[in-house]
Amino acid sequence: MAPQLLWIGLGNMGRGMVKNLVEKGNLEKPVILYNRTRKWSEDLAAKLPKGKTEIVDSVEEGVKKADVIFTILSNDAAVRAVFSSALAGGGVAGKLFVECSTIHPDTTAQLARDAAAAGAQFVASPVFGAPAVAEAGQLIFVPAGPREAIERLRPYIRGVMGKGEIAFEDEPYEKALKLKLIGNTFVLNMVSVLGEGLTMAEKTGVGAAPVKQFLDSFFGGPYSAYGDRMLSGAYWKMEEPLFSADNARKDAGHAMDLAKSVGMELRHAAVIDDYLKVVAEHAGGDKGDVAGMYGAARKKGGLNLGLYKEISSKHAMAQGYSVFVGLVIVVAMSVAAWFLSPKGENQTTWRSSLILAFTSCYLMWFVTFMAQLHPLIEPRRSDLREQFVTE
Repeated sequence: MAPQLLWIGLGNMGRGMVKNLVEKGNLEKPVILYNRTRKWSEDLAAKLPKGKTEIVDSVEEGVKKADVIFTILSNDAAVRAVFSSALAGGGVAGKLFVECSTIHPDTTAQLARDAAAAGAQFVASPVFGAPAVAEAGQLIFVPAGPREAIERLRPYIRGVMGKGEIAFEDEPYEKALKLKLIGNTFVLNMVSVLGEGLTMAEKTGVGAAPVKQFLDSFFGGPYSAYGDRMLSGAYWKMEEPLFSADNARKDAGHAMDLAKSVGMELRHAAVIDDYLKVVAEHAGGDKGDVAGMYGAARKKGGLNLGLYKEISSKHAMAQGYSVFVGLVIVVAMSVAAWFLSPKGENQTTWRSSLILAFTSCYLMWFVTFMAQLHPLIEPRRSDLREQFVTE
């Protein structure tokens, strides 16, 4: 009998993974969806072929119907809460839990023990790749656990949700999460160094464009993608961060704890956390994107934060007041021109000419004002000759 799949967690990674399961998984049954915010399930279901998904209102309801349960959630607390609900009612013997979140290795080990005690199989399988990679079905899976359980997962990896795997068959579950945390320190280090390098380029007069050209020519890949997000300002324009400051701080914290447990120190992780605090402070921890470390580096380097929303909001308010005052002045002068214009047959011409002159002056002032304000809202980068397109 074909297995019934349940997917729990429809953030920017989960949505892309479910899409590929539905489109490429050759499933005989609809994928059951559960998300704490039901609307996210409804929105995703509406984008997929009719009859390919089923929405449930509780973890317990979904687990009761499913044979294979995927989870990908934002943090340890959320994962623990879901597993507590999933296992509380019993009846999970023989079911497979595939946990794809980036959490602490100790949390994973405890979840595996809880699942085994309830008679279920468990695979720890974090993934490498950004949301766009998940959408394209090109993730790298890192499964750990019993070989038999991993074999049950494999039909949904290569050619479906992923392009490959780094497997730890019959090895401790924690190894998968340790690799994931180590890998994420590479990403976070890269992003912070990019932010510092671009800031240094601006301050030394080299300019951002030559640095971007160097990144594209020498490194490419994620260096170019993150450079795009920084220089286009996309990291604050997006409605949902691709990698939130909160999640990045969580990962950095877990990595530092892991390093401490083996008697070493991740020195740069502390610098990263410091940058991410600035991002969270100015954009919101769950709203600020990790690429905002560029803005944090600018601030620490003595430059304007650059591309944060609250800067534009502050100056937009000033803009609104100034435009309103200018409009009031034009109206007042036009009224005065109307009543004070000389009597006679040329009165109408006088009035029209004065009102037209005042209006023209206002429009000229308005255009000049906006040109001066624009660099404050979104700093002018004369060294950039193109608008970089984000991934």
